Amino acid sequence: MPRDSTTLTFVIVGEETPIYECEIKAGAKREETVNYLHEFVLHASLDNIDEAIWTTQSCYLKQVDRYYDLTVSAYATSSLVKFLLLHDSKNDDGIRNFFHDIHEYYIKIMLNPFHTPTTKIKSKPFDEKVKLLAQKYLL
Repeated sequence: MPRDSTTLTFVIVGEETPIYECEIKAGAKREETVNYLHEFVLHASLDNIDEAIWTTQSCYLKQVDRYYDLTVSAYATSSLVKFLLLHDSKNDDGIRNFFHDIHEYYIKIMLNPFHTPTTKIKSKPFDEKVKLLAQKYLL
């Protein structure tokens, strides 16, 4: 679904704090105030995600929050790690596939004995894979 400018902000939240953040840009460079707005919207959606987790058996929670034209979609792992995607387009199948593939790569990161679920993910290959999957499924 190509567009002139697409909003995509992806965050992985461990227990209570973000362990990975990625702003996927398509179009013009974003202002810093816009990035703060994205962080605020994602943070505000965490309560909705906590409620939605207990209402379904699926990991993919679909749309959990909305702020004007921005939508927050979420995915929760069995260990209650949350994947959040802030976007401004409608692409349920692409988002589901994106989350599923990211979950596979997240598991590979967690298999590293030197990495804990609360450690920030600073892996360049993981970051590149997130951006590649975003290009494949979301842009």
